[in-house]
Amino acid sequence: MRTLKFLLQKEFRQIFRNKSLLRMLFMVPIVQLIILPQAANFTVKNINIAFVDLDHSTYSQQLINKVLSSGYFKLAASTPDYKAAYELIEKDKADIVVEIPHDFERNLETEGTQKLSVSVNAINGVKASVGSGYLTSIIQDYNNNIRVNWIQPSKINQLPTIEVVASNWYNPTLSYYLFMVPGILVLLVTLIGGNMTSQNIVREKEMGTIEQINVTPIKKYHFILGKLIPFWVLGILLFTLGLLIARVVYGIVPLGSVALLYLFVSVYLVTIMGFGLLISTYSETPMQATSLTFFFVQIFNLMGGLFTPIDSMPAWAKVITDVIPISYFIKVMRMIVIKGSHFQDILPHILIVLLMGVVLNTWAIINYRKTT
Repeated sequence: MRTLKFLLQKEFRQIFRNKSLLRMLFMVPIVQLIILPQAANFTVKNINIAFVDLDHSTYSQQLINKVLSSGYFKLAASTPDYKAAYELIEKDKADIVVEIPHDFERNLETEGTQKLSVSVNAINGVKASVGSGYLTSIIQDYNNNIRVNWIQPSKINQLPTIEVVASNWYNPTLSYYLFMVPGILVLLVTLIGGNMTSQNIVREKEMGTIEQINVTPIKKYHFILGKLIPFWVLGILLFTLGLLIARVVYGIVPLGSVALLYLFVSVYLVTIMGFGLLISTYSETPMQATSLTFFFVQIFNLMGGLFTPIDSMPAWAKVITDVIPISYFIKVMRMIVIKGSHFQDILPHILIVLLMGVVLNTWAIINYRKTT
């Protein structure tokens, strides 16, 4: 224990001497946690829409007003013909063009049917699909209102109807921040824990102090623990800071036990730092370690289930997510913060991440022994 104490003193002194490292450890995550949830918002709004109203009737004007009053669309222009509207799409000034044909109102009243032409700029696939979905729903609702106005009340009562009453569990207001902020906090803890730890051994190699350490009677596990524990402590502090920001800025209070969150993040940090140490044992320069860490962390972020549901991924991608520790952390964060899950609910995830930690840290120790 005395040997480990001296190693920890050495590591903490090195960390606190490096002012730029401390700023990156705390200031950068704080700024990112405040900015990223504001920018990484999947709610599609302000869709630019252009109308080509060739009918200029009461019905066409009511339809335009209903679309614009929904809050999802912003009027780009009202053009006299489709050619002018198509030029708006080419110039990226319009995302959707709705052409209301001649005799729109008359055909509805006499024939009971009328087609609308909707052109969607599908360069941005997400915006195109969501925007066209919004528009289709609004037009269907407008169509239903017209039918209700035409049918006599006595006949309406004779039609069988199904009324759907939806309730949103765990996130009643469908708050986007409640869904995204815990996941983004996981990304920051992963980035700091993995990247900082990956610099540990390789920094000793660059400074030339690794040879001095190797000739001392320090045990291998003492050396690895001395590298792990300081950043584990800093990772816990960063996680605490993130929870405070989530509460103060976004009003997010975990529905479940905060102690369970700390239990899981404690295990998770050991795992992700073991991964960083493993990269450090294979790297010869800090740049090489940073590049390798960035490569793997990018894969973790994209396939961890934060931005896209894991269930929507192909089968081969699901197999990869099973060996990515961040996917379990994101799931557990949402389970505890949003759903209020208990210990028995997250126990399988804890055991899997703990097993990953044992494998990665053992691999790092063995590989370090081989290289020295």
